[in-house]
Amino acid sequence: MLAASGKGLLRRFNEAAVLDAADVHVATRLSALAQEDNEIAQLALGLAVRSVRHGSVVLDLDHVHTTVSDDETVDASTLPWPEDWSALDDSPLVDGPLHREGSLLWLDAYWRQEVAVADDLLRRIALPVSVDRAALATALARLWPGDEPDDQRLAAAVCALSQVAVLGGGPGTGKTTTVARLLVALRDCSPQPLRIALAAPTGRASARLAASLLRPDPVLTATDNEFLGALSSSTLHRLLGIRRGSARVWHDESNRLPVDVLVVDEASMVSLSLFAKVLVALRPHTRLVLVGDPDQLASVEAGAVLSDLVSSGRSSARVQELAAVVPHDPDTAAAGSRLRDGIALLTTSRRYETAGPIDLLAQAIRNGDGDLVVDRLDGVAFHEVADDAEVPVALLRPHVIAQLTAVVDAARAGDSGAALQALASHRLLCAHRRGPRGVSTWTELIHAWLLQDVPGIAPRRDGRFAGQPLLVTSNDYDNGLWNGDTGVVVESGGELVAAFDGHKPIRLGSLGDVRPMYAMTVHRAQGSQFPSVTVLLPPASSPLGTRETLYTAVTRAETEVTVIGSEAGVRAAVDRRVQRASGLRARLAAPP
Repeated sequence: MLAASGKGLLRRFNEAAVLDAADVHVATRLSALAQEDNEIAQLALGLAVRSVRHGSVVLDLDHVHTTVSDDETVDASTLPWPEDWSALDDSPLVDGPLHREGSLLWLDAYWRQEVAVADDLLRRIALPVSVDRAALATALARLWPGDEPDDQRLAAAVCALSQVAVLGGGPGTGKTTTVARLLVALRDCSPQPLRIALAAPTGRASARLAASLLRPDPVLTATDNEFLGALSSSTLHRLLGIRRGSARVWHDESNRLPVDVLVVDEASMVSLSLFAKVLVALRPHTRLVLVGDPDQLASVEAGAVLSDLVSSGRSSARVQELAAVVPHDPDTAAAGSRLRDGIALLTTSRRYETAGPIDLLAQAIRNGDGDLVVDRLDGVAFHEVADDAEVPVALLRPHVIAQLTAVVDAARAGDSGAALQALASHRLLCAHRRGPRGVSTWTELIHAWLLQDVPGIAPRRDGRFAGQPLLVTSNDYDNGLWNGDTGVVVESGGELVAAFDGHKPIRLGSLGDVRPMYAMTVHRAQGSQFPSVTVLLPPASSPLGTRETLYTAVTRAETEVTVIGSEAGVRAAVDRRVQRASGLRARLAAPP
């Protein structure tokens, strides 16, 4: 979309789809307020706004021309990139809406958040950990019996000995089992009752966290299960008291959360801004345990806090302390290949069958071994389609229509549970939002197939019909729905309503921002699992074809994954890492 206010370089970059209309509007407005009429300075501001919108906290002006394309239809190389950015040297935009350090450029608000997060984490990391080592050793021995080294027990020890801890690992490595037993161990070691809060960035992740604590575990006693069952989980927004349309946060530095331990699941999805609010709301000595997969894509919003923390490798539990509480292999621990101070990474998958094809493929992607990834594609369904070729309809249409027919049938019968289950049975994942292999293209195609192949669908004037899948595209605080939640339109009492997991039927007119959902970006699929997944790879030239994108997409599948694309696209994705710029990693790794 073109911005009417765009002029000069801003307009050129808007016409090339590098800058969105919103980027141009913000840059034009702030430049006018600062009385900055230099086109290069205005462009830098527009690119900084765009950078945040695409997930980066900081913009490196020296490399921006190679990192701006998010769409295979955009050719940024033909644009009139400035030869230098010296126009910013004396610009009133700097130390106003912008903060600059050499070639690095931040929106000032995000720079302040980054500095505040780094300072707070380093302060917490330096705090001594108060825990009875003997009691901890006894608790861990009960919860993980045996003398052989165990990666979950070792990870729990690392977390128990850390004021700020990261429990990382891929899907099915036992993170939630480890969290449950860790909380039991901390309870056993505490001389007084612990106040524990569980949270996640999305409603569905929060619900999964609460449910995971109730799964049968043979080592837990009835008392342990009663303790875990009494814990509740919420979204971070609800925990902090963030309300729609209000800048106020109920829990902040003047009203801190009354908790001793905070566990945040799916922490890779937590943005810098949200994480900053969490830290501000925590009491000075509250333990923080971040759980997630650092190899996944980072949050939809700006920041990559979990990845930055893991890469920095700083925290308070020293490796040598582990010997006092758990049996472990000192060479493995000291080498830091699986853990560093305060950071424990689980590597043994327990979700898939032993050495199953999805697990083997995910391991090869995570390790960046392109040859091995190509070899292991033989273990899943891989359909080679050249980058410049159309994806054959026959690869997708029969399977997608069979799934959606089941959704429509259940929705017409008013069976919201069956409709949601059918919708969740398969997901088509794309790296791009637009373009031949993007979500928008495939949404239109699949919608047309549905109208042609499923009898009796007659959309209302507003486009709604029983069985229409829905995607929430922004947080809906009034209805307790969060960006990325999915639902279905169902018939109920002669009218159409929206059904979402864990919610009562919602009137369609009261919904916030939703759109039809026939395909989903890999980014939005984070934190979700589906029995079957189809991954539509972007061309090898696409900057969104990254190792993190491919890994995240493949690991959304529980039992079956289909990959459609070229071998060149697979290899390019494995070799290309996400370029999400952040200064947090360097701040955390800096010497004290």
